[in-house]
Amino acid sequence: MLNFDSRCETRLSACGIRPTAQRVRIATVLLSAPQHLSAEQILASLRGSGARVSKATVYNTLNLFASHGLIRQLSVDGARAWFDSNVDPHYHFHDLSSGALIDVPVPEVEFSRLPAPPPGTEVAGIDLVIRLRKKQ
Repeated sequence: MLNFDSRCETRLSACGIRPTAQRVRIATVLLSAPQHLSAEQILASLRGSGARVSKATVYNTLNLFASHGLIRQLSVDGARAWFDSNVDPHYHFHDLSSGALIDVPVPEVEFSRLPAPPPGTEVAGIDLVIRLRKKQ
């Protein structure tokens, strides 16, 4: 049985990404569970475990991962980017008080009608964020 780092190396390679030591460490943090993390949270986790990695390296690596389909980059509130380890189609609840993102399965949402896309284009996907707050 391969350890998790080895499985991350395999996943990186399968996505066409060269598995450098820093990329594997970043992948290990983000891909260890279905989760939504910011670059700052990933950087803090890496530094907390003793890794010496720059903020630029984390951002560049996350953008590389997203461009190769390994993770999904989300813009939820305009304040920061979130990186989602679940690349299967799904939507999100966003808890405004905690900032947490919660996956919503596609079958739980129904759209009765979408506008026709402009000529020469087609719908490639739909991003839906449902913002939550405590009842008043």
